[in-house]
Amino acid sequence: MASVQKRGKDSYLLSVDVGKGADGKRVRYTKTVKASGIREARKMLAEFQTEVEVGEYIAPQKMTFGAFVEEWRDKYGAKELMPKTLDIYLRFLENRVLPVFGHQRLDAITPFQLVQFFSKLSEEGSRQDGKNGSLSSGTIHYIHRVMCNVFARAVEWRIIKNSPAADIKKPKVIHKQYEVYDEEEIAELFQGLEKEKLHWRVMILLAITTGLRRGELVGLEWKHINFEKGVLEVKQSISMSENGRRVITEPKTKKSKRKVSLSSAVIIKLKELYVESCHKRDALGNLWKGEEHFFVFSNQEGMAYYPETPYLWFREFLKKNHLRYITFHQLRHYSASYLIQVGVHPKVISERLGHANISTTMNIYGHVLQSVDREAANKFDSIIPQGHET
Repeated sequence: MASVQKRGKDSYLLSVDVGKGADGKRVRYTKTVKASGIREARKMLAEFQTEVEVGEYIAPQKMTFGAFVEEWRDKYGAKELMPKTLDIYLRFLENRVLPVFGHQRLDAITPFQLVQFFSKLSEEGSRQDGKNGSLSSGTIHYIHRVMCNVFARAVEWRIIKNSPAADIKKPKVIHKQYEVYDEEEIAELFQGLEKEKLHWRVMILLAITTGLRRGELVGLEWKHINFEKGVLEVKQSISMSENGRRVITEPKTKKSKRKVSLSSAVIIKLKELYVESCHKRDALGNLWKGEEHFFVFSNQEGMAYYPETPYLWFREFLKKNHLRYITFHQLRHYSASYLIQVGVHPKVISERLGHANISTTMNIYGHVLQSVDREAANKFDSIIPQGHET
């Protein structure tokens, strides 16, 4: 039996009686809602009754943070987040958040508890990998973002009235000063590449000259390259699913979906690789497994590389050529740093990298911009009259 009772202005109490429980007592679920009138309230009552009868409704006062995370994962995370992003979210929740808040009632978590939690994450010894020190500011900021997302869904689904994470100050991010190769090291890198297969030479060349991410590089198809205009389009990326399969996804932001101009030297190398790729596809015939996709970088069967493949190859390449270790992603940082140093406007660099806004570029590469700014200031010395000592 279900009923609705007006409690105040635009406020209604919904009640659903599901009979007697195992202890012989009657079980009744109630929920207070906001509605513009009795008609809307009755509609909400019908929806509430359905949730109760099919077992999807959990009383907020009995729901723990851990129980809600399971609901969040199934009803939001698995549907709205990219596989790699969901994997990162769940890892932070499992390793960092649930051990602290998993047993607590969702509606009992306070802003001050979160402030204490984030404060402890920044303390010495908070790492879980055995290394000394505290978590990086970027990691703490990411955990804050994860928790804000979870609590926001709880508010959106009317399980709690307010998010305890909404009004607390975001953890400050201290951006690292990325060390990139100098001119001599880049020259040595290109020298070492001359001994490698063409597709690896082209991949590193694109990473350096376009700043594409690993997932964007392995997701690149020949149809995304316009040789006549000298433009490359970033329209998709490849990430890993939970079961280890490649997943083709659209770029994570509108800015990530972009066009990047190519230099003449890069276009020449791409044309060489295109001819080689066509020969490989023709030679495979029915053994071709690329299906409707024709990836720029693929394995011997025509399938796209896994996102980890470039990283693993690059690591071994550096060892073999006795080059200073940097990550594959740092080639992207080199691309941005070089363009800054040769005077390209940060707005253009931001668009080439696919950053959400120019402030992201300024924050990450601010130290490079400062050094260039100092050089610019010194240029004025040539026009300022020098005084004579007396």
